[in-house]
Amino acid sequence: MSKISNFFKGGSSSSSKSKHHRSRGGPSPQEAIHKLRETEEMLTKKQDYLEKRIEQELATAKKHGTKNKRAALAALKKKKRLEQQLTQIDGTLSTIEFQREALENSHTNTEVLKNMGYAANAMKRVHENMDVNKIDDLMADITEQQDVAQEISEAISRPFGETFDEDELLAELEELENQAEEEGMMTMGGLPSVPSSSLPSLRPGQRATTRRRIEEDQDMQMLASWGT
Repeated sequence: MSKISNFFKGGSSSSSKSKHHRSRGGPSPQEAIHKLRETEEMLTKKQDYLEKRIEQELATAKKHGTKNKRAALAALKKKKRLEQQLTQIDGTLSTIEFQREALENSHTNTEVLKNMGYAANAMKRVHENMDVNKIDDLMADITEQQDVAQEISEAISRPFGETFDEDELLAELEELENQAEEEGMMTMGGLPSVPSSSLPSLRPGQRATTRRRIEEDQDMQMLASWGT
């Protein structure tokens, strides 16, 4: 049994206890937070009231001044008492704010842990019917079937029919070419002798001029044939 399950089993028992106490009059976290906020609002309003009273007593003391020391001193005494109350309310508000924030954080953490527990239980149910060994066997089967599929693809793509030695075919082709050359030489009565001296090489400009002359001669021959 996981620690999370133990935690939430304990949490469920504590929840049942909290419900039992709540039935006796104990507040829920949301109710306590709401009450603390109401108290903060009440004390804040009282702060505003005391600050106005302090301003009034201070104005009274200034009004009487040394002309009516008794009334002025009484107003200052009231101002001091009001300031003490205001200081106490400031401290009380700080304490209530700290308590409210701690309660809100505790409530948030409880909700987060509860949801994490739900997620953990859901994952546990998903993995209940899974066996790691079976998964390894399944992956091995998948790999094996992929290899079989690859072999089948290679067998299907292999050329169908007889296979020939490419070197033998090239040798036969060369023999046929030699025979064709020999027959050509016999038909022409022998090939003309190749001149020993090399022909002068033409520059690119000369080659272009020679090609243009040949084309012009061909055009003139064509015009002459049309005129006859």
